Order: sequence, then structure tokens, then C-alpha cells
Amino acid sequence: MLNKIILASKSKVRKEILDKNNIESDVMPSNVDEDIVKVSLLKERASPEIISKNLAELKANKVSLKETNKIVLGADSVIDLNGELISKPETREEALTILKKLNGKSHFLISSVCLSKNGSMIWNYTDKATLTMKNFSDEELTSYLSKISDDTLYAYNVYQIEGEGRNLFTSIEGDEDTIMGLPVKKIKEHLGLL
Repeated sequence: MLNKIILASKSKVRKEILDKNNIESDVMPSNVDEDIVKVSLLKERASPEIISKNLAELKANKVSLKETNKIVLGADSVIDLNGELISKPETREEALTILKKLNGKSHFLISSVCLSKNGSMIWNYTDKATLTMKNFSDEELTSYLSKISDDTLYAYNVYQIEGEGRNLFTSIEGDEDTIMGLPVKKIKEHLGLL
């Protein structure tokens, strides 16, 4: 029987999803330098999906090397806008630029998860949701961002789907947990918790 897993992420959202689904976890961030990995993979023309998968695996493997015989969960989410990789914003200016890019268009939100043990992947899964954003003026986007706290902005990418962010979209197709960064139903299925 699974006692507890280790979440190789400092994402409060992912921890909340695990807690809500009664999956006990300890948090141990991997501290993988995602930018270096992304730049390297983009040079090789890797798709956003491959980048997301690789980052989830790298995070899980790194932590599971230190935590012998424990199951470690790594996760990563990216936005794919017509093949262009869009990462989480580091500043409010970046967040506004991202929203302007997504404005009036459809994009994919890709979430990958990986379970590792003793430094090796034992299972992985990638899911994709399609989100279509309404058309907004620059002023409306600036106003939207002004209502969101820094914590929320940097934790949930540029939109918080279970809060204000839902109003940005004309349509959302896909699993809500995937959009929030953790396709938990598949994890539970794999761990025999369903």
C-alpha cells in the first residue's frame, strides 16, 4: 500500500490537488533550472509536449535519486500557441505580453507528470486541454492583471482557471486538473487509488 509520495515541486496548487484527492505527500522541490533545459530542447526543435514531458521526468528523477525507495512525482505545464512554447511569466510585464499573444486565439495547455523511483522513471502521462480566449482590449487585460495577486499570477501561469481566469475564455475543453497542472485522475489510476 502506498504510504506517501514526494512532490518534486514547490507548486502550492499541485500540493492542494494532491491533498484534496487524499494523496499524502511531502514537498521537496527539485530546483531544476528549467530555462537551461528549455533552451537546449528548443535548439533541438523539441515540441512543447516533449519539453513538458522531459521537465517532469527530470524533476522526478533528480529528487528520487536522493530519496531512495520512495515514489517521487514530478510535474510540468506549458502553453503551446501554434507550436510556440510559452512559459510562466517572471514579471507583470511578461504576463501582459503573454495575455496579448493569447488574446482571441486558441492554445493548448499541456501538463505532464512523471513518477520516479531510485532515479528512474516508472510511469509518465501527458494531457492536453484546449482553451480559446475572448478578444480583449489592452486596457481590459491590464485591468484583469491588476486584480490578481503576485502569488496567484506566478503560481497559476497567467490565468487562474478556478478564479477570475475562467472569464477570459469563450471555451475550455479538457480536464480542469490538467489545466491547473496535475492530471490527478490518471495518477490515482496508476497508483491504484481509484
